[in-house]
Amino acid sequence: MIRTTLATISAVLALALPARAADDSIAAPTLRASITVTSDVVRVGDLIDNAGSAALIPVYRSPDLGTTGALPVAQVLSVLRAKQVIGVMTGDIREVQVTRLARTLVNKDLEAAVASALERRFGLGDAANITVTFDRGIADIRLEASNTGVLQPVATRYDARSGRFDIAFEINNDNNSAPTKLRFTGNAIETVEVAVLTRDIDRTDLLKSSDVAVERRPKAEVTGEAASRDRTLGMQLRRPMRAGTPIRVADMVKPDFVQRYQSVTVIYQVPGIYLTTRGKAIESGAEGDTISVLNLQTKRTLSGVITGRGQVTVQGASQAAPMPAAVEQTSSLKRDEAPAPAPTAAALAQSLIQTPASPAQIAQAQIPQVRVSQAPAKSE
Repeated sequence: MIRTTLATISAVLALALPARAADDSIAAPTLRASITVTSDVVRVGDLIDNAGSAALIPVYRSPDLGTTGALPVAQVLSVLRAKQVIGVMTGDIREVQVTRLARTLVNKDLEAAVASALERRFGLGDAANITVTFDRGIADIRLEASNTGVLQPVATRYDARSGRFDIAFEINNDNNSAPTKLRFTGNAIETVEVAVLTRDIDRTDLLKSSDVAVERRPKAEVTGEAASRDRTLGMQLRRPMRAGTPIRVADMVKPDFVQRYQSVTVIYQVPGIYLTTRGKAIESGAEGDTISVLNLQTKRTLSGVITGRGQVTVQGASQAAPMPAAVEQTSSLKRDEAPAPAPTAAALAQSLIQTPASPAQIAQAQIPQVRVSQAPAKSE
């Protein structure tokens, strides 16, 4: 009877042992080839799967924030054995890559945070136009990955005369009820985007694309409206200016199409007639300016509008006044005399060239006035 019972128990154990061995094989601790951590220590549970109750045991210090380190497998197994963790499956892994996660605040992010804290305060304008310089040349800042909040300014100081700032920020931390505190000092000034000369420019030079660059300059250095680069091209300066000088709108003028004492083409325009002659400019001017011109043929001074380089147009028809009402008068014609013939086109052109100064004269040249009295003729 006893023998039968022992045989039965042995059979049951023989059947149960393979199943338990299979379970142990599935749950065996297995080393990981690469891990990421967020805290300042590496624990057993970070290094291996199925660590069980040993998962929270710290075994290494984590790499620096935002960096990756390598651990040789032999060294890892030695440390684990010291913590009573054995039987770890390593496979063909030779080293373990350990990366410590971090939140990185790059320099531009910090500058933007300071500019936003100062925006439209203390006499400053938009944040996009505020240039920030930190003391001690602050580079990128790495924080624990648990710092997920935004940079919230909690104390802001600014001296408008010196441009100095002192700003304290707080960032909410998921692992800590107390926020992370940051403090920055430095200089902040409002700037404007302005066109700047790349070389010395004379008064008569036309500005070309290569003559102008775009830079940000302190707003205090640019009095008046700053000129954009596109607005400067093809323009002239009111005075010679040195390279590096910012250009204001008030510094520019339209280019002179006519110089003083320059020989110009004078154009006369009336309906149906277009005449040209030579003249000499008495003054300089840009396109659209009205200047005085000496007619070299008649030696008379005319007033015209600059319509091109070396070209002045006198608009005769647009200035002509309406013809005054006729006044009855006694004709000086004798009985046998006929009225004078109307002037030909050539005569009209000659008249315009010689006496173009008065609109009334132009009108008289176009329509001659001949009045005859209504007194009855004498019979013979």
